[in-house]
Amino acid sequence: MKIGFDAKRALHNLRGLGNYSRTLIKSLDEYYDENEYYLFSPESKNSELIEWSKSLGSNFSTISPEGFLERTFPSIWRSLLLKNEINKCHLDIYHGLSHELPIGIDNTNTLKVVTIHDLLYLKFPQFFSYIDRQTYHRKFSYSCKNSDIVIAICEQTKSDIVKYLKVPEEKIHVVYQSCSPDFYYDKSAEELTRVKKKYGLENSFIFHIATMEENKNTLGIVKAFEKVHKDIEEDLILIGRGKKYKQDVINYISEANLNNRVRILDEAENVDIPAIYQLAKLFVFPSFYEGFGIPIIEALFSKTPVITSKGGCFPESGGPSSRYVDPYSIEDISNAMVDILKDTSLQKEMAQKGHEFVQKFHWRNTSNELMNLYLTHL
Repeated sequence: MKIGFDAKRALHNLRGLGNYSRTLIKSLDEYYDENEYYLFSPESKNSELIEWSKSLGSNFSTISPEGFLERTFPSIWRSLLLKNEINKCHLDIYHGLSHELPIGIDNTNTLKVVTIHDLLYLKFPQFFSYIDRQTYHRKFSYSCKNSDIVIAICEQTKSDIVKYLKVPEEKIHVVYQSCSPDFYYDKSAEELTRVKKKYGLENSFIFHIATMEENKNTLGIVKAFEKVHKDIEEDLILIGRGKKYKQDVINYISEANLNNRVRILDEAENVDIPAIYQLAKLFVFPSFYEGFGIPIIEALFSKTPVITSKGGCFPESGGPSSRYVDPYSIEDISNAMVDILKDTSLQKEMAQKGHEFVQKFHWRNTSNELMNLYLTHL
């Protein structure tokens, strides 16, 4: 088969939707190398992502804009002109990996697939400008209407698509995400020591990684830690990009005199993050809303106990052995921290059972589900 992907995120975004795209693409390379694959994206300028693309098999081709107009305005190429490239390649399947399908794709003979990750702009409109909300709604609605298959990354997202976008339930299929296989295996003692020394992680610590935006509730984590920091020996380590909200977090850490106990690792490299997960005693992720929550399964693969939010998609990704809290309750979050950190046997039980549960998200299984879905609709 000839399968094409919208690879903009894979070749331009180091986390989030980029990780989803790269993991999906690489898993098909690993387990279904009999197909021809086409990655449609403006050229990447990031050396790490360029190296990733070079690691793919010889059956992968990258298609980028070539003309002066297309190179100057790649968004126009991706939205309006990509249908011409799809026709030239005679694709059997085109899969928009991040909510979008190109305009005019309904006039191609390819099977049209789109992944919808979340409807954050509808559930938390206060976090988005009016123009962004209108733009997202137009793109999401067009993609769902003109696709043959809508992939939701969890049951919660499927329910949201039905409720907010009025897409027929039978058109939507849940195919879970995986995470990079870098998280699947125990790091060597030498590697853990190297990372510990590199980032000054001599003290045991609680870990959180996410873009620092309001819906991620980073400030709630810091407040919960402030409440109990005198009762526990662990520090709090945060990783995440951000703008105004991140500055609010930084300001609060300073005002609460927590600079000697809370650190933000802006310099952390992606290659070191699996080891940081494995070094952590506890992973805390009390987000208000997620499409799925890849950091949760990264932590579970890393055999690190998880605290996350009640309801939504979180029980799907966290499984029965994670600890669920009310993300709006600072006391609930702080109590969970103390309960787990003071109980070594509970930590071991959560780590073991969480690792057993998360195997369902191994990319061997998720790639198999995706390929079966493709084949049943051709």
